[in-house]
Amino acid sequence: MSSLSASYFDGVHARAHPVTLYLQRDALKIKGDGIDLAVALRDVQWPERTRHGMRVAHFKSGGSVQCSDAAAWDLWSRSGGLHDSLIVKLQQSWRGALFSVAALIVIFVAIQRWGLPVAARGVVAAAPMSVDVSLGEASMQALDNYLMRPSKLPVDEQTRLRAYLAQALQSLPTDSVPHWQLVFRESRIGPNALALPGGTLVMTDELVELVGHDEKVITAVLAHEMGHVRHRHGLRMLVQVTVLGGLASVVLGDFSTLLAGVPVLLGQASYSREAEQEADADAVRVLKAAGISPAVIVTLFEKLEEKRRKSDKRGDATAGQASWVGIAFASHPSDADRVHFFKEAAGH
Repeated sequence: MSSLSASYFDGVHARAHPVTLYLQRDALKIKGDGIDLAVALRDVQWPERTRHGMRVAHFKSGGSVQCSDAAAWDLWSRSGGLHDSLIVKLQQSWRGALFSVAALIVIFVAIQRWGLPVAARGVVAAAPMSVDVSLGEASMQALDNYLMRPSKLPVDEQTRLRAYLAQALQSLPTDSVPHWQLVFRESRIGPNALALPGGTLVMTDELVELVGHDEKVITAVLAHEMGHVRHRHGLRMLVQVTVLGGLASVVLGDFSTLLAGVPVLLGQASYSREAEQEADADAVRVLKAAGISPAVIVTLFEKLEEKRRKSDKRGDATAGQASWVGIAFASHPSDADRVHFFKEAAGH
């Protein structure tokens, strides 16, 4: 039997006892002055092999053995039939380390891309609508506090636009239309439309004016926002981003909130694009049922592009404000792709 000089601690006293270690088939023998022990190999917590540092093996019953000569310990353990686990082998290999990092990235991307959306849909399906309503009320209050002001549109104009939307929705089966309410606000962020969880649709005065008070274009925009409400995208986004943030913190050790936030932002942008595609499909469904050509929404993109060009020429510092909220959210599919989608749906 190969032997190794080491120090034994009984787990009760701090004194180190010089001992000699022997490896048998199923036991670790420890012999020294007044010490003759046999510990089953399954009851030994063997140290992982590292490039430097002392080797320490702990016993389930208490006590440990230590060896300051790491190279001698490794040679002794291998000669006795002990081998590194796969994890330790990977840790000791730069190829293994690279493989592990690549595998971790693949797993994280797969969870972010496919796992979380499926899980979020399940969570949202199980959540009562009261959750959406509460989120919507809190969001509306925050918008009114920081981004919105009371609408200056005439009451008759607001009533006309609400009635036109309600008439368009009457063409759909009742069970396919979620609860909704349309409110108007003057905005500090320019032309926009928002869908809040629970069914509140927010239309800004600036967007109404941008499209020339055209009720068909406005209804098309609101039909898109209604799609967000029907699919409960607001709550789904909250679930996905919250879980993604938690996973990022675990993977990154939560040592940097900035690093942990990067994948959250990337994931949120990806999910938002998917949500927009679903909402666009819903808009087409509503418009076709109401006998309105889906191509009418193209007017919105043309007007927004015209406004951006004018703002760029003026050097307006707020030119990009309308690109990060609502209908012009930065993570949306490109305007060109969406224009093509609506024109194709209209048969153009």
